[in-house]
Amino acid sequence: MILGYTFLAIAILSESMGAAMLKVSHGFTRWKPIMFVIIGYSLAFYMLSLTLNHIPLGLSYATWSGAGTVLTAVIGAKWFEEKLNKQGIAGILLLISGVVLLNW
Repeated sequence: MILGYTFLAIAILSESMGAAMLKVSHGFTRWKPIMFVIIGYSLAFYMLSLTLNHIPLGLSYATWSGAGTVLTAVIGAKWFEEKLNKQGIAGILLLISGVVLLNW
């Protein structure tokens, strides 16, 4: 089970890195960020496929998408100075609560 969550953590981190590089690529006009997008998403899907050998699909996908959404929102706020309003923060807290409850 620990191995499954390790694969899942790598999938979440690489997917969030790929998403951040999408913004940096400026609509796929810069080739270096595009390479990180391809690597990030490829690694994310590969790691998610390995996760499914240890953790059920519903739990894996919900955790991957929820935690990835939260991490991507945090990256947007920190690196790209995107604003999080009260509703956004509430949504993030609900996502975190949902992921924790699913994994509990």
